Amino acid sequence: MRKLLQIAILFLSIYAPAVFAQVGTISGVVKSDENQPLQFVNIAVKGTTTGATTGKDGRFELPVPANKDVVILFSYIGYERDSLVVKLKENERKQLVHLLQPVSTQLESIEVKDQQLRTNTFSRLDPKVLTFIPTINASVEDLIKTMPGVSSRNELSSQYSVRGGNYDENLVFVNDIEIYRPFLVRSGQQEGQSFLNPDLVAGISFSSGGFGAKYGDKMSSVLDIKYKKPAEFAGSFDVSLLGASAHLEGTFTKRFSYLLGARYKTNSYLLKGLDTKGNYKPRFFDIQGMLNYEISKKWELSFFGTFTDNVYKLIPETRETSFGTLDEAYKIKIYFDGREADGYQNWLTALTLTFKPTQSVRLKLISSAFKTYEAETYDISGEYWLGKLEVFQGSGQGQITEIMGVGSYLQHARNYLEGTIFNIEHRGNWDKGKSNMLWGAKYQYSFFDYTINEWELQDSAGYSIPRPPDSLGSQHPPKDNLELFNVINNHNTVGTDLISAFIQDTWTFKNELSDISMTAGLRMIYYTFNSDFLVNPRIDISFKPHWKNETVFRLSAGIYSQPPTFREMADLEGNIVQGLKAQTSYQVVAGSDYYFKAWNRPFKFVAEAYYKNIQNLIPYEIDNMKIRYYGTNDAHGYAAGIDFRVNGEFVKGAESWASLSFLKTEEYFQGSWIPRPTDQRMNLAIFFQDFIPKFPTWKMNLTLFYGTGLPFGPPDAPRSEQTLRIPPYRRVDIGLSKQLIGSQTKFSGKNPFRVFDSMWLSLDIFNLLQISNTVSYLWVTDINGRPYAVPNYLTPRMFNLKLTAKF
Repeated sequence: MRKLLQIAILFLSIYAPAVFAQVGTISGVVKSDENQPLQFVNIAVKGTTTGATTGKDGRFELPVPANKDVVILFSYIGYERDSLVVKLKENERKQLVHLLQPVSTQLESIEVKDQQLRTNTFSRLDPKVLTFIPTINASVEDLIKTMPGVSSRNELSSQYSVRGGNYDENLVFVNDIEIYRPFLVRSGQQEGQSFLNPDLVAGISFSSGGFGAKYGDKMSSVLDIKYKKPAEFAGSFDVSLLGASAHLEGTFTKRFSYLLGARYKTNSYLLKGLDTKGNYKPRFFDIQGMLNYEISKKWELSFFGTFTDNVYKLIPETRETSFGTLDEAYKIKIYFDGREADGYQNWLTALTLTFKPTQSVRLKLISSAFKTYEAETYDISGEYWLGKLEVFQGSGQGQITEIMGVGSYLQHARNYLEGTIFNIEHRGNWDKGKSNMLWGAKYQYSFFDYTINEWELQDSAGYSIPRPPDSLGSQHPPKDNLELFNVINNHNTVGTDLISAFIQDTWTFKNELSDISMTAGLRMIYYTFNSDFLVNPRIDISFKPHWKNETVFRLSAGIYSQPPTFREMADLEGNIVQGLKAQTSYQVVAGSDYYFKAWNRPFKFVAEAYYKNIQNLIPYEIDNMKIRYYGTNDAHGYAAGIDFRVNGEFVKGAESWASLSFLKTEEYFQGSWIPRPTDQRMNLAIFFQDFIPKFPTWKMNLTLFYGTGLPFGPPDAPRSEQTLRIPPYRRVDIGLSKQLIGSQTKFSGKNPFRVFDSMWLSLDIFNLLQISNTVSYLWVTDINGRPYAVPNYLTPRMFNLKLTAKF
């Protein structure tokens, strides 16, 4: 390790001072033809990966190669694409004001596309869509769920799986700071809201695989979020039946800016529609803040802090569920006693010091600390009555014709977790014009203290299961012990150290026939838990021929290792498995972007095919949102599929898109090939928006999801028998919004509403088609030992009214 550190220091001493790149700087503001600043305008240097996005005040800053003609591209949905040619001297700074012309008079638009040449597997998404997307959480993750290769079967949760991976295989960053999700959550009802606050987001980039060496150490995807850096005072708030949120941003001086957001959510209104009736008391609260101070033109200091307090309480009363088919229908009725009380508290603080010795070199030092306290406690007993149901044709009603069994169960848990994760990291960036070099080194320390105590007692017709033999009349009846199911009683502490480093460079080559971009990188990992030293090379090549219709071809390949975290270390009995190796995925991704026009409007079609060979797999099971790992490396597998996405103005002035994915993923475990728990063969997601012609202040947004069933099986059954399929997930949500205040609204000088830039009133209808989607199963057993799988349904049709205002 000492030698590796010496090499890293030598490398930085050679390249970090390389400040001789010939660059200049363009800065300024982009405005509309009405002289209003435009936010989120995409600005790019043609033929390179260099780009920028305007802030709320329309301002931007962009380094460009010096001593040659450079084409600057401007693009914004609803406005004509524009460009200009500049030629700057070395270290020259040029200010400009650039006006964009609208293509037509239209509704305030939403853009979800990447206007620049895609030289990697990332897609850039516009955060403005989050204001109107008609979903329960209205989170960044809800937008990600509409992307190709991404699937989710639970509208209450912000978690998602990507190309056959599970929830623990996704990376999330905010301003280069890694974000962690709660560890003990087992259902979407408990989870609450996403960590990411949509009000604070300025940029979203997402990769579903084939990402560069800069990102690690997970196998599936990267969600890279940039929070705002305010230039003037602004704010927003929204209030709905599901909670409220507010944010403020601004500057105290030219050098100091602040960004603050707070959210409160309670989904008791939604949970009342579930089959299980009772007293739901969920409460989810968080506050986030970011402070930026520009010490000088070369030095900048940033602080980021969050606090989250989530509480979920439930006193269940009754449940009534009908299931089965028309030929074999059943109905179960359960009477509950007991309660559940869960709590999740966590803190995240981070400090970032940025040094820019020149326009082409940027150096960062990032330190962060994450702390979590989680508790999951419940004692719930249920007395159930199971009967055969005769369903009347033409209706969902019926009557019980035969009693199948009666019984009860008692579930108990006292699970507690305390965790700490500390990171310190250096990152560097040297933009040399035709190439862009990135490097970094990181140290991470993790410590977890976990106590788990849970069990289940099952009973049928007054007899505990398994039923002891009858001993009527015997003078010496057998004294059989009471047998419990799913017994886990353990206490573990584990501390680990992880050291990682990466280097990658991007080169661009241009000629008369084509543009070529290549990114190559190397990532290295040393993990003290298993003394593994891992080397992950990765490469990405993009080829853009100069055809009439803009087309980009891409090929990515690389190795992606995922060292076991606390979750993967624990086996089914709660024991920490020493020496567990890192799961490793060998990936190849081939894709293309095709830009075309239909109805004289711009569209883009994206296709990607991929193959993953996964070694040292840790098998697992999924129950609702809880992942239970086997704690072994005795499996290997693969994932293969193809993704499609088309987006554009299906309705003039309104961006919509559709994603279609096909996947097959299997693992070789216990002597046979079996589908992995995330083997969702087909997934379709659509986001569509429209507005009423001649009434641009009315708009409609719709999301549609369809996903084929996932594998499942009886509890405690071998994985080879868990090959049944949950019914397909089908859901349609729709929202209707009316703009009350906009840029054209005029108020008198004394009107209190003059301070608002915009105000919208929205009515959302969740689960428009009233489809009962299954998330998991409750297993009950009769006295003969026959199991019944009772589906746990998700939310029915519900309504939400929301008021959103910005100032």
